[in-house]
Amino acid sequence: MKLWGGRFTKETSQLTDDFNSSIHFDHILYKYDIYGSIAHATMLGKQNIISNEEAALIVSGLKEILQDIEDDRVEFDVSAEDIHMNVEKLLIEKIGDTGKKLHTGRSRNDQVALDVRMYVKDKIIYIDQLLHELQEAIIKIAEGNIDTIMPGYTHLQKAQPITLAHHVLAYFEMFKRDRERLMDCYKRTNVLPLGAGALATTTYPLDRTYVASLLDFDGITMNSIDSVSDRDFSIEFMSAMSLIMMHLSRFSEEIIFWCSDEFRFVQLDDEYSTGSSIMPQKKNPDIAELVRGKTGRVYGNLLGLLTTMKGLPLAYNKDMQEDKESLFDSVNTLSMAIPIFTKMIDTMKINKENMYHSAGKGFTNATDAADWLVKNQVPFREAHAIIGKLVLYAIDKNKTLEELSLEEYKEVSSIFNETIYDSITLEACVNNRKVDGGPSRESVEKVIFINKNYLLNKKK
Repeated sequence: MKLWGGRFTKETSQLTDDFNSSIHFDHILYKYDIYGSIAHATMLGKQNIISNEEAALIVSGLKEILQDIEDDRVEFDVSAEDIHMNVEKLLIEKIGDTGKKLHTGRSRNDQVALDVRMYVKDKIIYIDQLLHELQEAIIKIAEGNIDTIMPGYTHLQKAQPITLAHHVLAYFEMFKRDRERLMDCYKRTNVLPLGAGALATTTYPLDRTYVASLLDFDGITMNSIDSVSDRDFSIEFMSAMSLIMMHLSRFSEEIIFWCSDEFRFVQLDDEYSTGSSIMPQKKNPDIAELVRGKTGRVYGNLLGLLTTMKGLPLAYNKDMQEDKESLFDSVNTLSMAIPIFTKMIDTMKINKENMYHSAGKGFTNATDAADWLVKNQVPFREAHAIIGKLVLYAIDKNKTLEELSLEEYKEVSSIFNETIYDSITLEACVNNRKVDGGPSRESVEKVIFINKNYLLNKKK
């Protein structure tokens, strides 16, 4: 007989048990379910809803069950449906009828809401730490490549010279925002729903604030209906994870370009590359490609939960059982993707000469040539047109701007003099951009200092 089976005259069919059961995936919530039950039983004893002796026996039994599960001595029962009923069933088997008092004053509706919130809190902290390690790897690359000049791109066309340090620090900022989003999500997750009951609380004198303090929640939810029907925190977390994967995917896309024979900017370590089953020369960036591919999986999980929730009336509906598999899958995906991506970029070899050589092509210093004219009293739009003509002339002559003679410059505009050459070297193009947030050595060193302090403070 099911623990809820009092008003039923038949056992559910095996088909119903299999379809209705969630134990095959929600068993991973076991420790959160047990911690929540320990806090609930402790509160029941404190409030004299059950005796202190009964509360102590329940707590002792729950701790033994926790150890049994972690020692792999428990086989979960599909007919008990979910982790909550499985734990309660195990408790009754272990300590007898006193175990039947554990569920006093609560429902599976507020119980599962608690378990998932506890899970999300833990995983937010875990993923934040993985991002911290990724940011440390990015800082390491930046510190070693402050003077590594490379082409910056717009529209995948060479635009202006920058440094590799400046380029990778853009991703540092993305992951910084990701961490801020995670912590913001944590605040809204960190409120206790337990005590809401099925949807309308209970007549027992529960002390919800006491339970919140036992479980390290900042406070309690303020509406019992919302408490059991809210999955905003899961959706928000999955949204934050989707953005993290989007940033990893963008970085992966560039790594894939950079290690191609056409770019040859980086070389991936053998530990983080794969080969071809037919072409012996191949060294493929499969890790970066898989990160890029798994991003769609995480997006799909978010969209799936949004779709599940969009038409649900208040309060709890069984549809909400579908919130967990997608959440767990996204967490598992990030838990694999972030560490291996971190190792991949931490071990890759930077081909500085190739980057520098590439930056010298494509007229990436054309803007600086225009700026030279502006500094010599030529209106910007006129300067823009002059350099455009000069670039067209250089293309026709198969030369770079540095290779043009002063006479050729003067044929386009008499304003040019020999100082133009000092302004269009790659080094000048980079290091004259001293605006805060720019690519100059001075600016990048300042940003690295700020970001290293950020990482130190985040570690405390």
